[in-house]
Amino acid sequence: MRNPVTNIASMATVTDIPDWCTVEGAGIGVYQGFGIAGDGAENPLAAPDEAMLSRMHRASPAAHAHRVKTPTLLALGKVDRRVPVSQGLEYYHTLKGLGVPTKALLYPKCDHAIDLPASEVRSLTLTRNLILNLTANPNPKRNL
Repeated sequence: MRNPVTNIASMATVTDIPDWCTVEGAGIGVYQGFGIAGDGAENPLAAPDEAMLSRMHRASPAAHAHRVKTPTLLALGKVDRRVPVSQGLEYYHTLKGLGVPTKALLYPKCDHAIDLPASEVRSLTLTRNLILNLTANPNPKRNL
């Protein structure tokens, strides 16, 4: 997975696309900001409330990580403002803690696209190798 959104609730206030988090994660049709300021005016910088965070979490892969059995390869751009690298690292540690063979590739100079030639070649080559290894020997208990 390349720069995956894995926990919408923890991403909502640190991304450059909070509107995506509310529409996709909380099921709200239109982004209206996260809350109301003390004077009753809309405050798009306010934090999401508990109910919204709960809906976002339930819509996230992190809430269903206990079902993952397939070895997982994460490619993470460290300067990604769209999906912060913390998303992938959080998922990496969750899957490792659950005993799922997991590897994280960190690309220090890449953003969301991971499109520097050397980074893209490495990411695609390792993804190809993982797929070939899984199809040759589909035993999910082995390491990456």
